[in-house]
Amino acid sequence: MLGNPKLKFAFRCGDDILTANGSRDEVEFTCEYSEKGYRLWVLAHKDVIPLICELRYDYDYPAGAMVFAGGYQSWTHTREYGEKDVQKGLRLPVRYGAGRKYAAVFGDYDFAKYSLREGDCHSFYYTYVRDKDSFTFAGSLDESQGYTVFYHSRDRKEIKVVKDLEGLVIRAGERYKLYDLCFVKGSEDEIFDEYFARLGTDKPLADKLCGYTSWYNLFGKIDENSIMRDLDGLKKADIGATIFQIDDGYQSAVGDWLESDGQKFPSGMKKLCEEIHSRGFKAGLWLAPYLCSKKSKIAKEHPDWLVKRGGKPVLGGVGWGGAYALDSTNKEVKKYLKKVFDTVLNDWGFDMVKLDFLYAAALVPLENKTRGELMVDAMKFLRTCVGEKLLLGCGVPLFAAFGTCDYCRVGSDVDLSYKERIFSKLTNNEIVSTYNAMTSSAFRHHLNGRAFICDPDVFFLRKDNIKFTQKQKELLALFNSVIGGVLFVSDNAGDYGEREKQIARECFERGVKVKDVRYAAKGVLEIAYTENEEEKTLRFNLSDGKSV
Repeated sequence: MLGNPKLKFAFRCGDDILTANGSRDEVEFTCEYSEKGYRLWVLAHKDVIPLICELRYDYDYPAGAMVFAGGYQSWTHTREYGEKDVQKGLRLPVRYGAGRKYAAVFGDYDFAKYSLREGDCHSFYYTYVRDKDSFTFAGSLDESQGYTVFYHSRDRKEIKVVKDLEGLVIRAGERYKLYDLCFVKGSEDEIFDEYFARLGTDKPLADKLCGYTSWYNLFGKIDENSIMRDLDGLKKADIGATIFQIDDGYQSAVGDWLESDGQKFPSGMKKLCEEIHSRGFKAGLWLAPYLCSKKSKIAKEHPDWLVKRGGKPVLGGVGWGGAYALDSTNKEVKKYLKKVFDTVLNDWGFDMVKLDFLYAAALVPLENKTRGELMVDAMKFLRTCVGEKLLLGCGVPLFAAFGTCDYCRVGSDVDLSYKERIFSKLTNNEIVSTYNAMTSSAFRHHLNGRAFICDPDVFFLRKDNIKFTQKQKELLALFNSVIGGVLFVSDNAGDYGEREKQIARECFERGVKVKDVRYAAKGVLEIAYTENEEEKTLRFNLSDGKSV
């Protein structure tokens, strides 16, 4: 286990920049140790602005140990790193200049550091060191004060725990909790069972989702005819689907959620929801609640709702010609979103909402709140709005999704090509990529059934508009049904032959328990699981999907 930490707390007080390793006139620290935890508070005697807050633990990494580096949000690349592996940040073509403006929006690049040294990596919210089958775990129990980032350095033999407190002022007389950490050692199941028990997160009660989402074929170019065609196709295929989700493209503009595109959807969303229900499916609808496109009425009519930095609106997404981030602390924004959810869920009648690009709620510290506090508050607010209906989170900093999302994406979007495209290697850790989606989803399997039900994104069985071999399609289908509990296709299932129907049914019906995920060799993923009490292993090369 980890020993006593060394504290570094740098802060601004008046015109002075000061450093405290222990209590002093301006600040006073108190700590609490337990067998598996550590809490640290700071009491400010004067107004202070934290600049650096970090704990350093000496740690001698076992030879050959693997380190878990969890990404900042749903899409951020997540995996175990070995002694010679390098955790990449923004790639060189987009590390500077105009490219950075767009590539950095999705990730942690403005508030976390990538050392680019072999064996170094950082992990958000929790981490572990795996020595064969023994795990040493460290995790945060409270992110409402600010994001917690664990930095591993094998050369320096240390783990540094950094708190993101940008934007915070601790007022004189205020006692502020800096850290609430949990340390556990044991098997993988033991450490995560203990962690979520200590978090007090109830196990998700929602059922596995099996069905269809409209995004990965026509993308935003959907209309009422294409939706009805795929809805009837799903009913005709009779593959055991339970839900039909309409994704991006129904609305007149991102942000203007209550105005469906009248030309593309003349009957309106309430009528479509009724059509979905009449065929025996739950109905899902996609929204990005903390974004509005530059062209939206929301952006034009309510500029005061937008997050601003230096007087200019903050870019929150690069699609749709650019999208601005909405201020998640603004009372009028909250009032508007409550109306949106009341309409979508209670008037239109949808059973589930997929809420996307959720990181946009906490891009910039606001109102003396850190990014972590903004994100936790935003997710609690959304959970209140959704109530007892189903919530599928996506693009969300994951700790804030624990216990608030019924379902949550745990990897990036898959691509229509199995093979990695050149651009996916030259941008950021959130880029669309089947390789990234499978890797992150596999190494986050421990969240499934503990934090929420994991969504590894869609699999494909169709023959057109896809660059997968038949074996790659079958691999992704099997992989998703082993790793997660949200199993969506994005095909017109009415075109399926008997083989495609059989694969889909098997995936939707499959009940498994994952025992272990690890690299069997460089680029070779090995998943051990049980199915119907039978021990099985899925081992394949991530780059081409071939069995090894």
